[in-house]
Amino acid sequence: MAKKNENILNLADSFAEFRENRNIDAATLVGVIEESFRNILAKLYGTDENFDVIINPKNGDCEIHRTRIVVEDGNVQDPNKEMPLSEARTIADDYEVGEEVSESFDFLQFGRRAILTLRQTLASKILELEHDSLYNKYKDMVGQIVSGEVYQVWKNEMLLLDDDNNELLLPKSEQIPGDFFHKGEPVRAVVLRVENQNNNPKIYLSRTSPDFLRRLLEEEVPEIADGLFTVKDIARIPGERAKIAVESYDDRIDPVGACVGVHGRRIHGIVHELHNENIDVINYTSNTELYIERALSPAQVSKVFLNETTRKAEVYLKPKEVSLAIGKSGLNIKLASMLTGYTIDVFRESEDDEVEDDIYLDEFNDEIEQWVIDTIKKAGWETAREVLSASREVLLHKTDLEEGTIDNVLKVLKAEFDQD
Repeated sequence: MAKKNENILNLADSFAEFRENRNIDAATLVGVIEESFRNILAKLYGTDENFDVIINPKNGDCEIHRTRIVVEDGNVQDPNKEMPLSEARTIADDYEVGEEVSESFDFLQFGRRAILTLRQTLASKILELEHDSLYNKYKDMVGQIVSGEVYQVWKNEMLLLDDDNNELLLPKSEQIPGDFFHKGEPVRAVVLRVENQNNNPKIYLSRTSPDFLRRLLEEEVPEIADGLFTVKDIARIPGERAKIAVESYDDRIDPVGACVGVHGRRIHGIVHELHNENIDVINYTSNTELYIERALSPAQVSKVFLNETTRKAEVYLKPKEVSLAIGKSGLNIKLASMLTGYTIDVFRESEDDEVEDDIYLDEFNDEIEQWVIDTIKKAGWETAREVLSASREVLLHKTDLEEGTIDNVLKVLKAEFDQD
């Protein structure tokens, strides 16, 4: 008997634990507990209609009362719903046939197996509630910054715990190159997505998403929160470089200066968070040609020709500006394309004193193999000067020829004009 009472005590302790440590409101928890008791009662007695289950939401105390009708001795057909008169008068000697008797129902009547089933059912339902609560909490937070503490680091992902000890996952692919965290360290990231397969929610975070940079800016720049200007576009190569386009709603506000801050103080904190990711901020414009020019900064663009159908842009620059437009490892032109949504091809402008005579590529077939010439022509260049006006990087990208082959072509073509 003592062991059964101990089981009941443990059950009450479980209620208290879930009430205090889980993010479930009291009313919902009481409803789950009552439903679990009623399921057991219905299973044991065929119905729970004549039972009252009372749960104290403050201390978790549970009471069950059963109501039965008094009948003549020997006429009891359903012991769950009917009570013989002699038994009723042991409770009160003035009970008569037809009256209702409500009495406290002892937990012990459930039996050990039923009590264990009740505990398992409660644990399962409360876990389900906990999962629902977690999913509902994070499903509307996609794109928002959250903080977590590193709990465990694996090869392909990192496990974080939020303030409520909920598990958050930060995949390796969503970590910035250079990210290295120890157990117990705080980490900030944006909620990338929330999955809920089989009511088992998984919250995935990202530090490489453009939204992470966007939210960091919103935290650092109060003018954005105040609605004075907005972040229109972001392009990132995480840990390397990023470009941000901002647009002001107030002509008196310089959005670029506001983002950078005095002596770069505002942008510096973001750069530090992103492991020294170089951040360029430009003014957004709906003028596509001008937007592309700004996106290619610090290079000075001479002219831009657009093909709206193919969303391609041919950009012409002075020879000394070409390397600036392309950037180290091609990062500048790649980010400009990502930011504007246009494929950008860079061309060198002819110098004023340059000889304008040109030669068709086919005339070089004695020095350059014909299949190489055909490949270059297929990529869009017909003459020697057209090839020489394109950057080496663009030639490599558009023809997919070997570096040595391209270098030989440029050498042969350049030699022809140097000789002239």
